[in-house]
Amino acid sequence: MNIHETLQNLVQYFTEAFARIFGPSTDEYPEVGVQPFEGDPYANAADDHH
Repeated sequence: MNIHETLQNLVQYFTEAFARIFGPSTDEYPEVGVQPFEGDPYANAADDHH
């Protein structure tokens, strides 16, 4: 392997890494939006402050 090919592979390696880090996200999470709170608040929250 000559120096030109080694340098070319090194530049390609860093270029692909840079593109993965700073490129658009490929996550496919569902867009669910804000979820309403459906629980009961803790009733004794005010009584716990001694």
